[in-house]
Amino acid sequence: MSEIENKVVIITGASSGLGEATAKRLAASGAKLMLAARREDRLKELVGAIAKSGGTATYQVTDVADRAQMEALAKETLSTYSRIDVLINNAGLMPLAPLDQVKVEEWDRMIDINIKGVLYGIAAVLPIMRQQKSGHVINLSSVAGHKVFPGAAVYCATKYAVRAISEGLRLESNGEIRSTNISPGAVATELTTTITDKDAAAGISQLYEIAIDADAIARAIAYAIEQPGDVDVNEIIIRPTRQEL
Repeated sequence: MSEIENKVVIITGASSGLGEATAKRLAASGAKLMLAARREDRLKELVGAIAKSGGTATYQVTDVADRAQMEALAKETLSTYSRIDVLINNAGLMPLAPLDQVKVEEWDRMIDINIKGVLYGIAAVLPIMRQQKSGHVINLSSVAGHKVFPGAAVYCATKYAVRAISEGLRLESNGEIRSTNISPGAVATELTTTITDKDAAAGISQLYEIAIDADAIARAIAYAIEQPGDVDVNEIIIRPTRQEL
């Protein structure tokens, strides 16, 4: 039996990209899924596709930047499946622009989703996992959490923060909570559609010509989950073979 089978997994940002690919892969391995995102039509479609393939999934419309909604997501998961084994903090934005463009509203939104959303997710599930004396939090950072790029200072800052949070959780785990930080490079998702600065959009479009499929990240997430309980995969960086930065 796979270590993934029957594990209850919450996935944020599940309506497209990495979240959708991960949901499909984990469902095929027998996980029981709670899918969260803001776009209900996409969630309904994904849950239907998983059910048609014999998997188990339900959903809750959730804005990760709203702590009350994240608390409600955890409570609904617990009510539906009686436990929470894994939280995948996947939701994120990447509206790149030089600092002197002063896109403060975009900075605020990145901080709300990329940092606060991760923290709100952890806050919602950690008491439950402590009570269970087991659990696994998987945070999606980025290669931008390892190196700062021009035009990406705030985005990089949020992803450095995700790495710090992941490591802090590991250090405070008391042997109960596994913590995995996954840092993708260029991956074919909708992430680049949030870029409003024309120059930044053009530069990232060129980089993403070599983007790899979202399932590459889904496989890494599955790898981390399927390890035995005494094995904690802490850090994975995944780039296209041709990506230099």
